[in-house]
Amino acid sequence: MQNRDGGWGAFDRDNDREIFTRVPFADHNAMIDPSTADLTARSLEMFAGLGLRHDHPMARRALEFLWKNQEHDHAWFGRWGVNYIYGTWQTLVGLMAVGVSDSDPRVRRAVAWLKTHQQESGGWGETAASYDDPALRGQGPPTASQTAWAILGLCAAGEAGSAAVESGVQYLLDAQRDDGGWDETQFTGTGFPRVFYLRYHLYCIYFPLMALARVARLRSGRSSDSRCGRSPDRATEGD
Repeated sequence: MQNRDGGWGAFDRDNDREIFTRVPFADHNAMIDPSTADLTARSLEMFAGLGLRHDHPMARRALEFLWKNQEHDHAWFGRWGVNYIYGTWQTLVGLMAVGVSDSDPRVRRAVAWLKTHQQESGGWGETAASYDDPALRGQGPPTASQTAWAILGLCAAGEAGSAAVESGVQYLLDAQRDDGGWDETQFTGTGFPRVFYLRYHLYCIYFPLMALARVARLRSGRSSDSRCGRSPDRATEGD
């Protein structure tokens, strides 16, 4: 299912003929299923669980796709979640999973992008309007799910002990309701960019729980390194 460009789509292989989106009956401009950074990174994460490393030919092709598609400001586009916060989180986790060094300059610049877009409250948020206007990337009312995504991305890149993660954790703790949940009225799931979006009602429950648990585990030393519970060997910078 890996595409010829090295990435993965959701349903098809090499279904990327852009001309199909130009015909009058094109359903939500979603007639094709090209490779995306978020799905490519998730595929790498999955294969890493089976022992695949950065030097495997399949991983090398995927890494080439991810580096090629890193945005000019060092974030990654999020196809299936809103938006660059989602894509950057997913990609950082996938890169680290197969052994890319967290000191790689491209990784550090992505980390800096996440930190730059943290809000004064400690949370992160991004409006779905960033699909229409990329200048809005990383901007919007803070949400529990998007804050959790940013925390998880930073943790993957070795930032579990950083001030940014500490502030993000405090935001989640402060915003948690007495019954244990979080309020989230924003749409943070993506159906078709620029067409419709989804509010998954459990996003604001299980993503904050994942982020808080990840930070607690990493800070308690119950992982094999300071990142995501994987062995500490890493690919060389720029690999």
